[in-house]
Amino acid sequence: MKRYLDLIIALLLLVVLSPLLAVISVCITVVMGRPVLFRQSRAGLNGQLFHMIKFRTMHDGRAPDGTLLPDEQRLPPFGRFLRSTSLDEFPELWNVLRGDMSLVGPRPLLPEYLPLYSAEQARRHSVLPGLTGWAQVNGRNAISWDQKFALDVWYVDHRSLWLDVRILLKTLATVLRRVGVSQDGHVTAEAFRGSRPGRNEERGGHE
Repeated sequence: MKRYLDLIIALLLLVVLSPLLAVISVCITVVMGRPVLFRQSRAGLNGQLFHMIKFRTMHDGRAPDGTLLPDEQRLPPFGRFLRSTSLDEFPELWNVLRGDMSLVGPRPLLPEYLPLYSAEQARRHSVLPGLTGWAQVNGRNAISWDQKFALDVWYVDHRSLWLDVRILLKTLATVLRRVGVSQDGHVTAEAFRGSRPGRNEERGGHE
């Protein structure tokens, strides 16, 4: 049932939102140039890797030595707007159609985090990752990694169609209020370094 609903809702949203997606694509091209989309390898169900698709929010500005500038210097106001409104996430509906993701589930994270999880945290990969999830409507990026993973595992243990509907409705309210978009001092959130004390050190944000 959940898979069928994912397919129907994702397809309807892509059709209905196609004019908006086209406008965003043009704006990204004007503000940041091409490419319009940002693709990155993420860990999904059972830790299997897939390429997640988002709208690009940062330009490729570089220092005189050729290295990329810090994330905060490469994030223009339009990119910040896309992130704060979650409009940059809309292309992930294609991942939902492909079966890489669901509308609701733990957010897909970087493959390099896989060996850092505890056995309990790794259970977040026993379901498809989602466009939104229980952690996203209970603090988003403003809470710690341990809190996020605890919420992800809670969702795995309590998932139901009704809970998914509740999360989708709460997601709309969270996005409209633009809360929890980033941690203090970060474009999004600090990198996950493992749950042991001292492992979570600042390394900058990522898309």
